[in-house]
Amino acid sequence: MSLVLNEDQKMVQESASAFCQEQVPVSVMRRLRDDKDATGYDKDLWAKMVELGWTGMAIPEAYGGFGFGYGGLAVVLEETGKTLVNSPLISTVLLSATAVNEAGTETQKETLLPAIASGELVIAFAIDEKPVHAPALTALSAKASGDGFTLNGEKVMVLDGHVADKIIVVTRTTEGDNELGMFIVDANAPGVDIQRLHMVDNRNNAKVTFSNVGVTADQVLNGVDNTGEAIEKTLDIARLGIAAEMLGSMQQVFETTVQYLKDRTQFGVAIGSFQALQHRTSIMYSDIELCRSMVRRGFEALDENEPAEKIAQLASAAKAKVSDTMFLVSNEGVQMHGGIGMTDEFDIGFYLKRARVAQHFLGNASFHRDRYATLKGF
Repeated sequence: MSLVLNEDQKMVQESASAFCQEQVPVSVMRRLRDDKDATGYDKDLWAKMVELGWTGMAIPEAYGGFGFGYGGLAVVLEETGKTLVNSPLISTVLLSATAVNEAGTETQKETLLPAIASGELVIAFAIDEKPVHAPALTALSAKASGDGFTLNGEKVMVLDGHVADKIIVVTRTTEGDNELGMFIVDANAPGVDIQRLHMVDNRNNAKVTFSNVGVTADQVLNGVDNTGEAIEKTLDIARLGIAAEMLGSMQQVFETTVQYLKDRTQFGVAIGSFQALQHRTSIMYSDIELCRSMVRRGFEALDENEPAEKIAQLASAAKAKVSDTMFLVSNEGVQMHGGIGMTDEFDIGFYLKRARVAQHFLGNASFHRDRYATLKGF
């Protein structure tokens, strides 16, 4: 088992790093926030990401992608995490393209995946209905109506919901704990109401309400009541992807903080020479490296098609550890910057805000520790 990047992944990493640092620094996110941008991301920069092939990285070649694997996408997400890039990469590529690839019919794959790879479609993925991640508590209903179904209910924390062309919505299709379905709904369909939410981390989010929304049988992914495993696989892939992005963010916080400790002087010496601060940075470094190994192990399992149960265990273990470490590192980054760490003038505070939202997205540390224990039979 190797947890280092191969040559192709290193090339992707170098390209993604150069692009993010040069063209999508944190100042781009700051500008979008200050301008109260209606879209929430820079469309021209998104087009360049499409040209770089990021949207097709984990999509099979048969459907217009490059078949590079999720390990390559993880490398890109890690680099975007370093500069807090706002884009539909998570909503459309990591979540929605994965859902279609895992559960879609051949027709759905042939229609949707090439459009995602080419950047023509932005698709949101709607699953959560509560302030906390709880797929088992899905209540949005899909009831049979004529030749199709009628959807009623509400979803929250829908990434890029207000700019999406389509929404993949997870529903409760019949009575039962595990009988979930997925439907592909046009965002402008009658009965769909989308309210943009302004989150503390400045990433696109929305509340989506479905009121007697009619859908046809060909909008069902993988058949009614037959998508439970596909939903879990999609979520586990996305959890690993979010963990990769968080890994990039915490690495940037660590490097920025270490540089500040070298530059800031007190009593005539750099504060980085103080042993107490050295101990704290050592703890951060060790935890970040452990997170890196866990994230790369998870993506290795994905690309080697290991059993779904093993991937689930790795995804929950990684998301739990990364969430805890991101909490620690983002806190320490702000505290070690002293008073200026709390000001809007410095970027360090943006990482703390992104950390707080990312920690809870698709399950916080407590959720995943409990899930991991359950998967291991405890």
